[in-house]
Amino acid sequence: MKIPKERRTYCPSCKKHTIHEVLESKRRKASELKWGQRQFRRVTSGYRGYPRPLPSRNKPIKKLDLRYKCKECGKSHIKRSSFRAGKVEFVVG
Repeated sequence: MKIPKERRTYCPSCKKHTIHEVLESKRRKASELKWGQRQFRRVTSGYRGYPRPLPSRNKPIKKLDLRYKCKECGKSHIKRSSFRAGKVEFVVG
């Protein structure tokens, strides 16, 4: 999927439309302290097996978050909700 490297869009801190640099934001590692992860660790500990069917071998397509960085004020924000894409390429133009 080809995405333009720069885009003119609304900046919430400047409160006007400016040119933004489009960046791919990295998803952080999931927390080990969440209830679901604690339950998963409890169930898989000991002699019991995996609590659900093993994941399929084919690789899932990761979700992508786009971050827009304003060229005037330098602040960045995430505008759109995340979407799935196999390969992302940032192009000039």
